[in-house]
Amino acid sequence: MVQINDNYLKLQAGYLFPEISRRVREFQKENPQADIIKMGIGDVTLPLTPTVIRAFHEGVVEMSKAETFKGYGPEQGYGFLREAIAKSEYQSRGADIHADEIFISDGSKCDTGNILEIFGPDNIIAVQDPVYPVYVDTIVMAGRTGGYQPNGHFEGLIYMPCTAENDFIPEIPKTAVDIVFLCYPNNPTGTTASKQELKKWVDYARRNNTIILFDAAYEAYIADSDIPHTIYEIDGAKEVAIEFRSLSKTAGFTGTRCAYTIIPKDLVASASDGNKKSLHSLWFRRHTTKFNGVSYPVQKAAAAIFTPEGKEEVKTSIGYYMNNAKTLRENLTELGFQVFGGKNAPYVWVNSGRGIKSWDLFDKLLNEAHVVGTPGSGFGPSGEGYFRFSSFATHENVLKSIERMKSLKW
Repeated sequence: MVQINDNYLKLQAGYLFPEISRRVREFQKENPQADIIKMGIGDVTLPLTPTVIRAFHEGVVEMSKAETFKGYGPEQGYGFLREAIAKSEYQSRGADIHADEIFISDGSKCDTGNILEIFGPDNIIAVQDPVYPVYVDTIVMAGRTGGYQPNGHFEGLIYMPCTAENDFIPEIPKTAVDIVFLCYPNNPTGTTASKQELKKWVDYARRNNTIILFDAAYEAYIADSDIPHTIYEIDGAKEVAIEFRSLSKTAGFTGTRCAYTIIPKDLVASASDGNKKSLHSLWFRRHTTKFNGVSYPVQKAAAAIFTPEGKEEVKTSIGYYMNNAKTLRENLTELGFQVFGGKNAPYVWVNSGRGIKSWDLFDKLLNEAHVVGTPGSGFGPSGEGYFRFSSFATHENVLKSIERMKSLKW
């Protein structure tokens, strides 16, 4: 008899964002006239910029002519895109990253979920709490944890609390950990880590032969000059870190799908016989076996982001969303919320200060204000009592949502 992967049965309810969508659909069905403003899921609202669209069109036209048609491309991405990324995003910041250390993919969600395939099942893994749910759920799916515990933790997984008391920067583990997931600018808290804080993690990883899985999907939103855009700005990071980047929120590619992962050739880990093996080579083998590459028109459109014109257009789009974040931050503070993030990231993380549980606040906002956010407990036990607002809405809807929340009885 065929058996299922029992590890899926450990997962709690549904994945966070489909559960939000389910609740919203049910409310909409019962209240068809309700004008619901969605600031929960981090999906963008601005269209692709003119330079990107122009390149996209050119790529499509090339696919229509025999002399320029492209079939299978290199699985790790076309050279023109990888070179553009290496020069624009890394070498320009003093980070010694080369094109052949870059893997183009269809999303950093996929890459952060799949990366553990190249690591042994007995590694000790640590995650921030609260945390982007993909990390934990895919660790559970792969059978790398025990069962779900009453405290909201999975047995065998190390949780690193990120709270207002520690400025949402987790403490360095007192014991050795094999793999650490870090995300900055952070999803969901919208907070950042300084070079000094990241250096502590890099130093820890070098001392303990730890691999840092660094999610930098929101680095383009960093405004403060002293905050690093890449972990490779830290000396020694190439020896211990894999970095994930996405064009979804950077340039509106949520519906177009393009991202990239950096695995330096200096990065090694031990095989069962004790010999050091290249993680770059292992991921190359996995990537070329299970993935046939991002489509040519999408990669051509992605490369346009890194041109002078593309950069200016993306900067304008990011400015629009960050103005939304500023508006949310200021008005939620006036409403009596304790507010974090929203300065170098598109997320605003709030505590109501009224002792309301996360899902109760979700239901109150949905039912009474027709506003959707994300309950903090969906990101982990330390997220209880908090709530995340996304700035990826129209500015008009941000203003409407604030007026509605101001009219609520608290």
